[in-house]
Amino acid sequence: MATFKEYIRQVKGQIREVTPDDVARRVQPSNGGGAPVVIDVREKDEYAQGFVPGATWIPRGFLEPKIEEAVPDKNREIVLYCAGGTRSALAAKALGDLGYANVVSMSGGFGKWKELGLPFAMPKILDERQTARYSRHVLIPEVGERGQLKLLDSKVLLIGAGGLGSPAAFYLAAAGVGRLGIVDSDVVDESNLQRQILHRTSGVGMPKTDSARQTLRDLNPSIDIVPFQTRLTKDNALDIVRAFDVVVDGCDNFSTRFLVNDACVFLKKPNVYGSIFRFEGQMTIFVPGEGPCYRCLYPEPTPAELAPSCQDAGCLGVLPGVIGILQATEAIKRLIGAGTSMAGRLLTYDALSLSFREYKIRRDPSCPVCGDSPTITKLVEYEESCATAPPRQ
Repeated sequence: MATFKEYIRQVKGQIREVTPDDVARRVQPSNGGGAPVVIDVREKDEYAQGFVPGATWIPRGFLEPKIEEAVPDKNREIVLYCAGGTRSALAAKALGDLGYANVVSMSGGFGKWKELGLPFAMPKILDERQTARYSRHVLIPEVGERGQLKLLDSKVLLIGAGGLGSPAAFYLAAAGVGRLGIVDSDVVDESNLQRQILHRTSGVGMPKTDSARQTLRDLNPSIDIVPFQTRLTKDNALDIVRAFDVVVDGCDNFSTRFLVNDACVFLKKPNVYGSIFRFEGQMTIFVPGEGPCYRCLYPEPTPAELAPSCQDAGCLGVLPGVIGILQATEAIKRLIGAGTSMAGRLLTYDALSLSFREYKIRRDPSCPVCGDSPTITKLVEYEESCATAPPRQ
């Protein structure tokens, strides 16, 4: 029976090895040939000490289950490395057994790479506490640690801390979105409590931004809550929106919706739109350059005298929960780059029949904001009106 050292010698006789200098030359951007896929098979605590720039981290214990997702082409050149060259040699043999035809192990591993003074990068990884909090995200292949880190680095602006903003804020905060901006000039009223779940009876009379911040900090104290206790206007919209990656529009009037839309188009920011009315709701995402904008769907605001106020029309209390959660879902998908975008599709919901319908919406070439020859090139404001319009079919 062979000893472990003898076995490793045997394995290394069956695979190919390259030196760290060879790998450094191959991964240079100026390299004329196709760069190999470099995979770090060390454990998390080792990876935290630095890695070869551009390497993909797949711990040795997960290599076989994850390699086909990471490198679907079995003829692609793969360079594996560990700390000293032993685990990567064993990994190279395993990949060869799986049918990968062009796998090499970096001799000397990352230890030799650093000893030679070759450049290395420091990773961003979840700490122990973050790993525990977001463990259910990390387990999902489409999210994983990389996706969770994207969420922690992301910035989402919520327009409104009311019916739609409440559930959206709750789930974005729980998901670990690193910075949440909240724009709302209103104070908590007792009539809000039937649907605006961010707020409590004890907070009646408090600015909604303060009430929201208090609730969300209790839920997830590690994220940054940025309150904007102001009405969004043409004078401040660009400055506020510019600092965020995605906007979630939960406002309740056409004036603000058009303002948010135009600011997002001008700044090329994704705008996750939602609206509710009595038993009905709708949502989509408007992504500049990828589909229509809000003005393509609704070219003109409904006149104030024709739009019943939210106060007069009423709203089923659970309805904003459904639409707000869908908005949060679309925002998270956008931030981590997963799934199929709702851009170009409008989803409507009828609570009475508990049914969803989907409509295609197309970019309007004559749209005054995102069309081929835009006529609106700066922010304008409209007379405030409330409620929503039915989708154009």
